[in-house]
Amino acid sequence: MKTKILFVCHGNICRSPMAEFIMKDLVEKAGKSEKYEIASAATSTEEIGNSVYPPARQKLAEHGISCKGKTARQITKADYSYYDLIIGMDTYNMRNMLRCFGGDKEGKVHKLMDFTSRKGDVADPWYTGNFDATWRDCLEGCTELLKRLEE
Repeated sequence: MKTKILFVCHGNICRSPMAEFIMKDLVEKAGKSEKYEIASAATSTEEIGNSVYPPARQKLAEHGISCKGKTARQITKADYSYYDLIIGMDTYNMRNMLRCFGGDKEGKVHKLMDFTSRKGDVADPWYTGNFDATWRDCLEGCTELLKRLEE
């Protein structure tokens, strides 16, 4: 039985795909790919069908990670029952997810940085232009999340 994880941000072209592909890379390097199903989605419709934003794609590629073929999709109410963990990037995403899902009765919805000692939001490079900070946040959050799942 695979643990199914969905990463969510506003547009699904920067932060959530970065987290998705960082997590896939960490899981693969740990030899645990068969244990996890990992995906990402958006809370908004703005970028549906679009590829990962070029600077985010470039940041992943700098670390030897491909996100080829990934296109943005919006979360659905059905995602709540399908996924075991639904990980938002910021407070705004959390609010929108809870609205879409009608709450979080099973305690599946979390913020990525809540798995780290640095609580708060993942830096949004769409506004900051700082893809290094987003990379660091996603890497730290995914590393700590995988440690927690493997305990």
